[in-house]
Amino acid sequence: MSHDERLERNKQNVIAFYRLMFNDCKPREAIERYAGAEYRQHNPHVADGKDGFVEYFERMQAEWPGKRVEVRRAVAEGDYVVLHCSQHWPGDHDYAGMDIFRLDDDGQIVEHWDVLEVIPEHSANDNTMF
Repeated sequence: MSHDERLERNKQNVIAFYRLMFNDCKPREAIERYAGAEYRQHNPHVADGKDGFVEYFERMQAEWPGKRVEVRRAVAEGDYVVLHCSQHWPGDHDYAGMDIFRLDDDGQIVEHWDVLEVIPEHSANDNTMF
């Protein structure tokens, strides 16, 4: 597999993982299909490991039916994929999010970081957050 093919595979795996767990509300299937042997989590609201991930997103599925994510851009470099996403949480704020994923040599997700920012009602400029 060429370098470019590997980067594209990693991007597609991360996007498929994110959509499956967030939009399709299938975190267990997402983690079983796209995560490596170990899964390290840096979000302080989510327990480390695969079980912590599944428990958190199953709870989010129950508490926030209709939540949606839209991937606005994906960037891959080395073993990392970065997603810039818009998140819609019905009855709550919408968010701009940046997620960083590290993948192993087989294209499986082994580590995750993220930051979220509420999309404000008013902006000091006419540019969007995307």
